[in-house]
Amino acid sequence: MYVEKENEKVIWHDVDDVMIITLPANFDMNANLGYLTREKNECLYEIENNIITKVIAIGEMQSLVQISVIDNQQMVVQFLNGSRPIEKGEREKIATYILEWFDLDNDLTPFYEMANADPLLKIPAQKFYGLRVIGIPDLFEALCWGVLGQQINLAFAYSLKRQFVESFGDSIEWNGKKYWVFPPYERIAQLEPTDLAAIKMTVKKSEYIIGIARLMANGELSKEQLKKMDFKEAEKSLIKIRGIGPWTANYVLMRCLRFQTAFPIDDVGLINSIKTLRNMNQKPTKEEILALSIPWKNWESYATFYLWRVLY
Repeated sequence: MYVEKENEKVIWHDVDDVMIITLPANFDMNANLGYLTREKNECLYEIENNIITKVIAIGEMQSLVQISVIDNQQMVVQFLNGSRPIEKGEREKIATYILEWFDLDNDLTPFYEMANADPLLKIPAQKFYGLRVIGIPDLFEALCWGVLGQQINLAFAYSLKRQFVESFGDSIEWNGKKYWVFPPYERIAQLEPTDLAAIKMTVKKSEYIIGIARLMANGELSKEQLKKMDFKEAEKSLIKIRGIGPWTANYVLMRCLRFQTAFPIDDVGLINSIKTLRNMNQKPTKEEILALSIPWKNWESYATFYLWRVLY
């Protein structure tokens, strides 16, 4: 079996009760686990002994899976939902989700060729070789995470996400633990800002998140619509939404919609990483960053992600 995307085939097949995904050559699970374990307060997956346990939710479908990797060559996906058989169509959706989550159908060879010749990216590219831009395949989750993270530190953003997910999300219990699912936009669209009052976010952020949910519930905003647009069109469409500025738009274009030219140039982490790597006494200006990024053309999202990784 295979999932086909952009004329490339990524092979996966079933062996008994597990699904095996063949990994691309430039993939390193330790590099990706290093990113995924950067924050202990993550509530949407658990990592123990290098095994990821997560609920993959696609529409009404919710499947609890464990993901492990053998020799950076095969990804093993085991289903934990009990005796319920996982049908072929459901497996295909789960495979597609995982491929998108880890950006597995993207050949990073050109990125590494560019990065190894770039004074700024050379060290991060070598240190974190095999790291993928870890995605957020669900558009509503990506937009909410972008809004939650605005103008606060990362630890507080994770605290807000946990409160939001545990207040309004579903969960699957397995082995005495709860595994949470990000709240669906249909549910959040029914709320008022006062319903989110117990969560320690601003009233504005509550309004933004509910507004986004309502746009999606009304069919005015969808991942499918945005993916049909070119980068500039998609960026403009997102920035028109209340609460979405250029930073949040590019964050979502990068991690959900997979535009490799997405570039959150005003990102504090990106600025601080460049300052650190170049031993600068003051933060680089936007003009300086634009000049540095000229060689990154068509790989801006990966360059940004690797520079972020320097700071964790």
